[in-house]
Amino acid sequence: MKKDHQIFILLSNPTTIIAKMIGLYTRAPYNHASIAFDPELQDVYSFGRKHPLIPVIGGFIKEDIYSGFFEKASCAVYSCSVSKATYDKIRSLVKQIEENKDMYSYNFLGILGVILNIELGRDKTYFCSQFVSSVFQMAGVNLLDKSAGLTTPEDLSTSSVLKLAFRGNMETYRRMYCYRSKLAAVEQPHFYIAN
Repeated sequence: MKKDHQIFILLSNPTTIIAKMIGLYTRAPYNHASIAFDPELQDVYSFGRKHPLIPVIGGFIKEDIYSGFFEKASCAVYSCSVSKATYDKIRSLVKQIEENKDMYSYNFLGILGVILNIELGRDKTYFCSQFVSSVFQMAGVNLLDKSAGLTTPEDLSTSSVLKLAFRGNMETYRRMYCYRSKLAAVEQPHFYIAN
């Protein structure tokens, strides 16, 4: 099967209390994982905090890489080449979760499980890297030889299936990949035919 479609994994270290707490334990450079379907990261999805001031209310979220959480974040962007069928399947899985997001919640218990090396949590609960790994597994792509319920963002960075596209700070990524594509769209000539 031809692998001509790209899915992107964004690993980041956003400036949130939870990310900082996880970072104190893991000592890893990236403590948050998201999935995106375009290199400009316009459509980025994950599990995380739903309210900016209340870190304990979490669930499925659509992220904005221009928000304050990512303003000073460091990040790594990986690409995964997949077939059109796999791309469509993963996109569909994420869309189904988005359409039913009120049925899903953040797997706080699962974070404890990672520390204890025991899968914990209920149905329809995910933490960020568990969500990313799970949607790939549900589509038949194993990013790691490890259960999604024990997968950390650091684990994702070691996947032989993923190819590193960028490592640095989010502002540099936005400048290199996002602004350039916006400029290209603006700079394209528009021709009008007058009657």
